[in-house]
Amino acid sequence: MTYCLALRLDEGLVFLADTRTNAGVDNVSTYRKMHVFRPAPDRLFVLESAGSLAGTQQVLDRIEQDLASPSGIETLATVTQLFEAALYIGRISREVADQHRIALSAVGADGSSTFILGGQIQGGRPDTLLIYPEGNYIRASDERPFLQIGETKYGKFLLELAVAAPIDLETAGKIALSSMISTAHANLSVGPPYDLAIYRNDSYEIQEHRIPIGSEYLARLEEVWGIHLLGAIGELPHVQDRDLDP
Repeated sequence: MTYCLALRLDEGLVFLADTRTNAGVDNVSTYRKMHVFRPAPDRLFVLESAGSLAGTQQVLDRIEQDLASPSGIETLATVTQLFEAALYIGRISREVADQHRIALSAVGADGSSTFILGGQIQGGRPDTLLIYPEGNYIRASDERPFLQIGETKYGKFLLELAVAAPIDLETAGKIALSSMISTAHANLSVGPPYDLAIYRNDSYEIQEHRIPIGSEYLARLEEVWGIHLLGAIGELPHVQDRDLDP
């Protein structure tokens, strides 16, 4: 399983992805699920993936192959809008899944993948889009400025509670990591190392950080959450007789 998320804020974008993959409890590996593309000075893309590991790796290879090919074909270097990049990646993903569908169906497997694409092309605003296995997409909204893929349910509440567009990028990073910790505690198929990336509007540069297993910062973050959650339990109101049905 996987957990990846992206936040679209007033100052820029925040991305976070775990690296754990598994094919059963005795076959756990670590693979990068966040990938950065800067095919030209006027654009930057971040792609996060969930689903078939083999399928996503082939999609990434196709993107790199297109970028290295002679001019005349659509690539991340030629699209003029971020949504065009999402449709381009969605088309490749669908082609890869179709290529292997018969063989995978024969063994009861699903080769589909889901992606979060974020970034900026000069002339447009930074944005994040969720690309479905069918090749279409949705974008984050001002009311719900985050996207998730993979194991989304455990960390969703924290994002809904704490994320609002005016918050700064540093605070957003802490919220994202807290959401990841909640998910990792609830599902052992999600885990560190974690890849965190922060993009500031119109910079076309990205700050990338790898947060390793055994990180002291993660331990401190988890400790603070535990202290405040335990404190909040003591503040919960008592149930009164009038609150109960007769």
